[in-house]
Amino acid sequence: MKRIVFILIAASLLLSACSGNNAPAPAAQAIALPVFAIGSGEAVTYQEYPVAVEGRVNVEIRPQVDGYLDKVYVDEGSFVKAGQPLFKINENRYRELLNNAQGAANAAEAAVINAKLEVEKMTPLVEGKVISDYQLKSAKASLKIAEANRKQAEAAVASARINVGYTLITAPVDGYITRLPKKQGSLVSAADPIPLTLLSDIAEVHAYFSIGESDFIAFKEKYAGNSLNDKLKNLPPVALVLADNSEYEQKGKIDMVDGQFDKTTGAITLRASFPNAKGLLRSGNTGRIRLGITYNNAILIPQSATAEVQDKIFVYAVSKDNKVNKIPVTILGKSGTNYLVKDGLKAGDRIVFKGFETLQDGTVIVPEKMAGEIASK
Repeated sequence: MKRIVFILIAASLLLSACSGNNAPAPAAQAIALPVFAIGSGEAVTYQEYPVAVEGRVNVEIRPQVDGYLDKVYVDEGSFVKAGQPLFKINENRYRELLNNAQGAANAAEAAVINAKLEVEKMTPLVEGKVISDYQLKSAKASLKIAEANRKQAEAAVASARINVGYTLITAPVDGYITRLPKKQGSLVSAADPIPLTLLSDIAEVHAYFSIGESDFIAFKEKYAGNSLNDKLKNLPPVALVLADNSEYEQKGKIDMVDGQFDKTTGAITLRASFPNAKGLLRSGNTGRIRLGITYNNAILIPQSATAEVQDKIFVYAVSKDNKVNKIPVTILGKSGTNYLVKDGLKAGDRIVFKGFETLQDGTVIVPEKMAGEIASK
């Protein structure tokens, strides 16, 4: 009897264990992740292009006559005013040539006076038929020859005086002097391949940069105006980023577009001008033009809320029933730490802000409301 009771108890325990193994497992809980609704607003994207900076006037200072440098009036790096003496070439040879030309001019003037007197003497004699008309005509021809010789002599004097003037070389514009390869006592010539110095007017500087054809088309379509000149007037100011990544203190203005594209590069050159009253920029500076483009009703998403896979940008969109789907988006540009979205999202859509690395399509999440929407960031 006891054995039968033991068997019944054992069977009961076995059935109880089997029924426990067949009980359904509890359902997995949805993950809570931060989600925000996308808004729209004004955004500015920036594009940068390398530039070469030049003064508004860069002049090669060259001698126009040959000779030895008697004086060098300036030092390298000096600021000079227009008309200020820079160099003096020995003028002795040119002064003597001027004196010779002046003497020849005086002789030519005397010859004219003598020819006039001859004409005046013969005129009444011809009228009185004392001498023939032929002699008077010959005297008048001699007068014309004398007057022509005088003009040649006067031109020679003017040319010699110009050459004497060329021995003093002055600054054609305000600006800064560069290196001085020729020193006092050096022999200089108008045929020298190297100039005496360079003079750069940098009160305003020009920054030249090139953009591709597609960027140029977008550039023209973005701004209002019937002509290219009208569009240039409507362009916003641009910034100059220097070689140390600092931004130049004053904004510039794009004021010139080249007349044609470079056939070898497919790019066109633009010029931005910057005021430079303090002389902080010099010809030869390098840097980058930072061009800002403003977009209205722009869709912005944080870069941290995206995933990049094989050069494509993806976000994790959240549907009305809180299911997650990985979708691609087309990026138009960057604005700070945000992406400007061209296609793939619209205002009001929701995306996962972070913690999406292990999510699968169709996963249901519990959205956590964020403190602010992206449009307000």
